Amino acid sequence: MGIPRPGEPVRGSSTGQPIMVLLDLLGRRWALRVIWELRGAAQTFRQLQSSCDGMSSSVLSARLDELRAADVVGLGASGYHLTGEGRELLALFEPLDAWARRWAERDHGSPS
Repeated sequence: MGIPRPGEPVRGSSTGQPIMVLLDLLGRRWALRVIWELRGAAQTFRQLQSSCDGMSSSVLSARLDELRAADVVGLGASGYHLTGEGRELLALFEPLDAWARRWAERDHGSPS
């Protein structure tokens, strides 16, 4: 699986419509978790790996390569961080997080 790019076929879309490419990128194992963990300060590779429950270095490396190619994640002197585009994407997670919290309280009691 290569780096998803708009206009090129991806899983679920032979046309490469931008939304389908984004869904393919975000649907890859650990991609959303990497973005979520970078919502704060920059992290080194090892810090990020630890934040993501010790995912394998090969998977983390692949996700970081893909997210960097999509300009969601950048690499600076302090480590990996969300770019402006990544922060804009992260802001879209806020309504999902709010919904998930309401769902957890409504259907499963208070979250731990």
